[in-house]
Amino acid sequence: MQDVLTLISSLKRPTLLVRTARHGVEDYNRCVHLRRLLKTDAMPGPGKAIIKLMELEAVANEQRIAKRAEYSVARHIEILVALMCEARILKATKATRQRALAEAT
Repeated sequence: MQDVLTLISSLKRPTLLVRTARHGVEDYNRCVHLRRLLKTDAMPGPGKAIIKLMELEAVANEQRIAKRAEYSVARHIEILVALMCEARILKATKATRQRALAEAT
């Protein structure tokens, strides 16, 4: 299986969706937004959250492409914001682990 960060970087979405999502990154509140999007009380780690968000994003994107009535651009953007932020958290976590391993040796 591919690394989740590689999966995110391989996504190809309309520029306007991505630009709009970037504006929401600074207002992202993991506890509030992730719980609402994933409909859960238990907070998953960033890797698991990304996998679940990728599934939600795939559904939203399919709805967008098919021009389905239930497609919500606002929800799609919320999912993309969460994906971007969770990817940042995962990258920071990996970098911290690598630094700790380097210092331990």
